[in-house]
Amino acid sequence: MPEPRNQLLRAKVEKCECDLRTAETSLAKAEAALRIASGQLELARASALHDPLTKLANRQLFDEKLANAIAVAGRHQWSLAVMFLDLDSFKAINDTQGHAGGDIALRETAHRLMQGCRKEDTICRNGGDEFLYLLIDPQNRDNIERVLVKATERIGSPLEVNEQRLTISLSVGIAIYPEDGVTGEQLIRNADSAMYQAKIRNSGWCFFGEPMRQSESASDR
Repeated sequence: MPEPRNQLLRAKVEKCECDLRTAETSLAKAEAALRIASGQLELARASALHDPLTKLANRQLFDEKLANAIAVAGRHQWSLAVMFLDLDSFKAINDTQGHAGGDIALRETAHRLMQGCRKEDTICRNGGDEFLYLLIDPQNRDNIERVLVKATERIGSPLEVNEQRLTISLSVGIAIYPEDGVTGEQLIRNADSAMYQAKIRNSGWCFFGEPMRQSESASDR
């Protein structure tokens, strides 16, 4: 009696096909859930590594990128420039425009800095009104100064806050790898020191270890 055996065989095949479809559906759902979880993890990591106000990299991400850049620069004999940027008279903006006005100024400053940032370079908000800028293989000081000229011009364009036009200026300190430091900590510390020299001299920017010019020495006396 072949017919009952054929029916039994067909039933088994149909059950196997049904089980396979169920397994495929479960697998597709699991893959979709994994993609969603991976996307959420990436978003969480991106959020943890960026400043919530300006959307720039935060100090943790900057330190990671700087460490990687130093490792690559050492192998390829590249130079690096770490620039420490501080907004001049930012406290006055907070005092006159309130913290909301100060936040507008910080966001606009970040936006203007990013307009001139190459994809291989990194800008981070270091906290308060301080920013760090990493230039990959600028090759010489002239190229660094070209970046600074354009950045200060963009930052210096009038900014409207609470229906008032404000002008922001920068003081910048620059440290160059490897002559001014071979670790991220050394480069940032020396760039910070140079930035304070730029403030004292009212010179806009200053390279680490740059001697004070005679005209500046005379003006301080």
